[in-house]
Amino acid sequence: MTVELSVLAWGCILGIAHIFIAVRFKTRQYGTKWNVGARDQDLPPPDPIVGRLARAQANFFETFPIMAAAILIVAIAGLGSRWTAAGALLWLAARIVYLPLYAAGIPVIRTIVFMISIVGIAMVLRPALTASLG
Repeated sequence: MTVELSVLAWGCILGIAHIFIAVRFKTRQYGTKWNVGARDQDLPPPDPIVGRLARAQANFFETFPIMAAAILIVAIAGLGSRWTAAGALLWLAARIVYLPLYAAGIPVIRTIVFMISIVGIAMVLRPALTASLG
């Protein structure tokens, strides 16, 4: 399996981690009864960390499909290289670092790390974009 496809698999695991970490903190605030219930009732505003984890999760799931598509394009077209592998690893590392930064409420560094993950996506997409031009 290529590095890029391995990163895609680990990205799936990271997505699951986002879900479980966010719901763990939400359950801590609202209780097990809320977690196993229908969740129909109105809830009080979330604690700051609950809100941050929900936003971090939403951010991950906004960008993960783009990275998944980029990796699949490169894999199917046979465009993988050391640069696409490095881009995939850069994306994964940045997304791993992003979660605790967001949970801790660290603003500027979090945004820089997010932008690093976008650079990783661009590194993976580049060969597909340049191949389509030539």
